[in-house]
Formats: sequence, C-alpha cells, structure tokens
Amino acid sequence: MTDDSIVLNDPRFARPGTGGGIGGVIRQRYLLSLLLKRGVTTRYFGSALGWVWSYVRPTAQFFMYYAVIGLLFGRHKDMENFGVYLFSGIIVANLFNEVLRTTTSSVTNNKALVQKIYLPREIFPIAAVGNSFVYFLPQLAVLFVVSLVFGWRFDLAHSFMFIVGLVIVILFTLGLGLFFGAVNVIYRDAKNVVDILLMFSTWTSPILYTFEMVQHNVPAWLFHIYMSNPVTVAVEMMHASFWGGTTSRATQPEFLWWYALVAFVLSVCTLVIGQLVFRKLEGDFAQNL
Repeated sequence: MTDDSIVLNDPRFARPGTGGGIGGVIRQRYLLSLLLKRGVTTRYFGSALGWVWSYVRPTAQFFMYYAVIGLLFGRHKDMENFGVYLFSGIIVANLFNEVLRTTTSSVTNNKALVQKIYLPREIFPIAAVGNSFVYFLPQLAVLFVVSLVFGWRFDLAHSFMFIVGLVIVILFTLGLGLFFGAVNVIYRDAKNVVDILLMFSTWTSPILYTFEMVQHNVPAWLFHIYMSNPVTVAVEMMHASFWGGTTSRATQPEFLWWYALVAFVLSVCTLVIGQLVFRKLEGDFAQNL
C-alpha cells in the first residue's frame, strides 16, 4: 500500500468542501456568532426607521387581515378575542416564511465566502434561522402585550405548548431550508418553487379560519393529514398558548398532542433528509457558484 492510499483512506481527512454537518457548526460557534451579528446589524442598514419595521410590517399585516376576515366577513363577532387568535397564527406563518425564504438563499447569498474559504456550509442556513428568530421576537413581544391587554394569564401548560410548537416549526423549516438551500445552488428554480409554497402557507393552516371549518368539510382521513402538518400544529399550539389564555371558550383539536408527536417525527425526518441532501451536494457548491 502506497503512502498516497494511506492518506486518502485516513478517516481524519475528508473530501474538500465537505464538513461535519450540523455538528460541525456547533464546533464553529464563534463563526456562527459572527454571521448572526452580521445578519442582525445589516438587516435594516441604511433604513431611517431601522428595527421599527419589525413591528410595523406584522402590525400592518394584522390590520389588513383583521379588516377583511374579522370585520368584512364578521369573524370578530363569532369568536371572542379574534384579534389575539389571528395575530398568534400570523406570527407563526411569518416565522415559517422568513426562515424558509432566507435559508433557501443563504448559500448563494454567501457566494464569496463559499468560494474563498472553507467552513461548514450548514452554518449559513443555521445563521439564517437565527436571524429570522431575532426578527420573530418583536412580533412575539407585540402578541404578548396585546394578550395581556385582553386578560392573558400565565399557565405553565400553555407555555410548554408554545415551546413545543416553536421547536416543531423551526426543525421542520430548517430541514426544508437545508434541502432547498442546497438545490438552489445548482438549480435557481428552487427559489421560485419556495416562493410558490409560501403563497399557500397562510392558507394551509388555521390562521384566517378555525380547524373546525376544515374538520366539518373534509373526510376524516384528510383532516388527520391536515392536522399532522408541522406548521398547523405550531399554529394550534400558539393559539392554545395565547388566545387560550384570554378566553374560557377557546377550543383546540382533539388529540392535539398526538398530532404534535406526528408533526415532531415529520420535522425530524425532514431535517435528516435535508441534511443528507445538503451533505451530498455541498462538495460542488464552490464550482456551481
């Protein structure tokens, strides 16, 4: 056996351009913190209002939906504290949309770094998730204040449901982001596919309507599939956490925790598939960019 073959078979060496996956990002926490800081400081660079836009945009979105769905279609009369119900669902959809959009473009947007230096490529989608979560926090703060105004009371079980829903939607979206982020390097069509998916995201979960409307109008098997959607579960968990804390008439789907378990498994599977696809394609990122 030659010295060259010994080197090539040495487990300490890997194909150039490949890393240790998400675990490799954890070992590069300093680099991750730099990317997070860069994303936070440059998000509204050159803007007069700066981070005020993090409050203005979701608030404007809320009033638009409330005017159409709540007032025009009369949902505010049928549901107590409809505004809390609506906004608690909207911010979950916004988190999903923001994470998936930014993770899909995360590698191509860091073309210069990918081509010039080596670092775990997964660091870009994960940093995009972190930046999106920071953007999510002002919306959560607005929801918290509004819920307090409407009589929200702290409940340990509801707070746990909020954490579970948040974990599910982040794992699910990171998995999708790894998949589409890798494919987008080779085929820029992936970004367009994501844009189409995001068009439906607000309507495929009980944000502008209730789960009962779906339950009463579709076969049982289709409703179970609908409720197993990780985003739908996250929305219902958010409803239970905030809207449920402002009214005694709040309802939630039967077997919600079973749906949450299925959604968690689906999210983990999506993350694994996304990671495998990312690892498969990342060796050619520099050439394709």
